[in-house]
This record gives sequence, C-alpha cells and structure tokens, in this order.
Amino acid sequence: MSYVFAGIDHVQLAAPEGCEEQARAFFGGVLGWPELEKPVALQPRGGVWFRCGSHEVHIGVQPSFVPALKAHPGFAVQGLQQLKERLGSCGVVVIDDELRLEEGYSRFFASDPFGNRLEFLERMEIAT
Repeated sequence: MSYVFAGIDHVQLAAPEGCEEQARAFFGGVLGWPELEKPVALQPRGGVWFRCGSHEVHIGVQPSFVPALKAHPGFAVQGLQQLKERLGSCGVVVIDDELRLEEGYSRFFASDPFGNRLEFLERMEIAT
C-alpha cells in the first residue's frame, strides 16, 4: 500500500451546548488531564480539548446531543485501582467489568457528566 496508519490522533466525544465548564471539571479536574487550546478557527464552535497521555480527547458540541451508551473509547491506565478510588470519591459511578476482557487485563466503565460511556483498563503483570 502507498499509505500507512500511524495510530489514533484523537477521540471526539459529543456533549450538549454549554458543556465546557462541566467538561473542564470532569476531564481536567477529576481525571487530571491538561486542557489544550483549541485552534482559533474552531473556538466559536464551543467544546474543549484535553491531553490524555500521548493522545487528545476533544469534547465537541452537538446541538441535538444524545450520549453514546455502547460506543466508547478505552483509556489505558497505570494505577487503575487508584483511578477507580478517585472517581468514586468524586461521586462518579464506576461499573466493574463482570466479563474479563482477556487474561492479564483489568477494567471498569464509567460515564462522563454527559452520559457518554468510558472504559478504563490496565494490563496487569502476570507472574510466570
């Protein structure tokens, strides 16, 4: 092929109009993701962008917003239990994984303030 995929640059999650402060409180405050400045040309559209590891998460305004209840991004985490405790202490409902993704992984689900489903997972060290 004459092209090669390098990976994912960003994930966009939809949110209702006026979502910016709630997004900052959750993604920036609770999760601790640094906020990124949106390009000037995109600022009038609303929304807010964050850095998650080496990737970006864009919260975009959707006028007829409906949360994604099944479709979701999966965020790789180191310190999954500590994140779970942090979310719980901030009043975020955490749903434990009842089915193991595969041996060596642990995960749970939560929702952002707008009802979008989020997955958080960690590869566990397997003793040999």
